Amino acid sequence: MTSTVNIHEAKTHLSRLLERVRNGEVITIAKAGEPIAELRAVSRVDVRFGGMRSEIEYDDHEFVAADAEILGMYDEDLAR
Repeated sequence: MTSTVNIHEAKTHLSRLLERVRNGEVITIAKAGEPIAELRAVSRVDVRFGGMRSEIEYDDHEFVAADAEILGMYDEDLAR
């Protein structure tokens, strides 16, 4: 379900509007009847670190060489 509110109503009733959004509603905020923004629930993606550990291969040497070059840009003594 989608509802449209004006800016004044959005400022005055933000907490109530956010509760409605939490319950699955999309709120359009309009200025002089022209839609300018939408309030909608954030879809969260759970991140699992190491989930592709067995599927991706890389050579550490390439990263070490690049790191030394980057460090050398800041301090010549660190580039080795």
